[in-house]
Amino acid sequence: MSIYVGNLSYSVTQEELSKVFAEYGTVTRVQLPTDRETGRPRGFGFVEMDTEAAEDAAIDALDGAEWMGRAMKVNKARPKEDKGGRSGGGSWGGKSNGDGYSRRY
Repeated sequence: MSIYVGNLSYSVTQEELSKVFAEYGTVTRVQLPTDRETGRPRGFGFVEMDTEAAEDAAIDALDGAEWMGRAMKVNKARPKEDKGGRSGGGSWGGKSNGDGYSRRY
């Protein structure tokens, strides 16, 4: 299972986040997603720990805790949802202008 950690400072590193969670058990993985276009951190991350008990302890202790000037949001990560992209038959969004074309707003 994975832990979602939100409202992170954009300057946080994987090592710093790992150190905070290591107080509650062994951290097996830390992931800090970056924006595809800019390469900048997105302000959230995921932490995996070796036991569910360690994850629960970290969530209980750190959810709402202030770190690096921000109140962290810490909870169990939910599985990624399928957004219904192009191959899934989902909508492209926007509004049709009546001539078969769509205009995105």
